[in-house]
Amino acid sequence: MQQIVLASGNQGKLKEFNSLLGDMHIEVIPQSQFGFAEAIEDGLSFVENAIIKARHACLHTGLPALADDSGLEVDALNGAPGIYSARYSDDVTAGKATDDSNNDKLLSALTDVADGHRSARFHCVLVYMRHHQDPTPLIYHASWEGTIGRQRHGAQGFGYDPIFWLAEHNCTSAELPRDLKNTISHRAQALQQLVPALKARLSP
Repeated sequence: MQQIVLASGNQGKLKEFNSLLGDMHIEVIPQSQFGFAEAIEDGLSFVENAIIKARHACLHTGLPALADDSGLEVDALNGAPGIYSARYSDDVTAGKATDDSNNDKLLSALTDVADGHRSARFHCVLVYMRHHQDPTPLIYHASWEGTIGRQRHGAQGFGYDPIFWLAEHNCTSAELPRDLKNTISHRAQALQQLVPALKARLSP
């Protein structure tokens, strides 16, 4: 079983990656098992932050690393929360943003935005690095279109899933069956691009 460290301690992401990569005999383990501080995400794009996190995880574990930088882009908010999606509500929670506080802030910000103007999309950038000096990391990007609802629905998923409405499925991302989400989400789409290259890179 090939081990790859996930440059995140997010349990939701860990479950998704293990589900998506399990048939490749790859075990994704969280960097939290190694007891070092998380990387400082001071990049100005999803790509920059994903590279920073992957390199940091490689350096501190000696293992290949997979980093995912993802977030939600809302058109009515000029692209916010964007790269700050995970910490969007830091200003109202004394620097301790949670999924609930992030959703609350976003719903509040869109209170007066009409239903036809609530378009949004999830972005995911995946970076795979063999070691911290890898000069040719694998980098893939995908997005997932939807709109922002007016209240939470569903208990699956994490982050903004309960308010991310998918018209074609008549439900939120948090209401999708896990198997379906694992084929159509932004993360799944990015992985579908990454997997062939990853197989080639890991083959003897």
